[in-house]
Amino acid sequence: MVGRLAFRDTDHMPHYGTVVFNEIFPEECLTLLDLADVGRIGVSVHALPVILPVNYVIHDGDVVLRVSSGTKLAAATAGAVVAFEVDHHDHHGTSGWSVLVQGRAEEIVDPGELTQARMLPLHSWAFDGSADHYVRIRTATISGRRFQPVEPGDRTDESIS
Repeated sequence: MVGRLAFRDTDHMPHYGTVVFNEIFPEECLTLLDLADVGRIGVSVHALPVILPVNYVIHDGDVVLRVSSGTKLAAATAGAVVAFEVDHHDHHGTSGWSVLVQGRAEEIVDPGELTQARMLPLHSWAFDGSADHYVRIRTATISGRRFQPVEPGDRTDESIS
């Protein structure tokens, strides 16, 4: 609990006032996704939203995950529409970016595609080697937003205080 209080100690955070949000175009979103290696997948389980951390790679414009049997694989084999998000921000959370991919999840089962997936630089978090399934999120939409503090007098319609 002490760690959380120290992290949330807003008395020692600089106050920047107004923050502006700017759209990130799809090409730059893909570049930003390529810079990170951990994201979050959002799926529906029993009609409730579930968000899980995953490691991933971008391959041919789609997100590829290596997973064990479980929630993520179940979503993929059901052909579920999922959300995938990656973000980055500074220490105080006053500037950064967020990228969102939405699309249908599917298990990669085609032998040729599976061979390609196995050659991707995608390592399993499962130490027992059980993450032997590959899931692709077919990108239907991709969007991003960058946020940063604004100097007084530089406010726009997308600024918030």
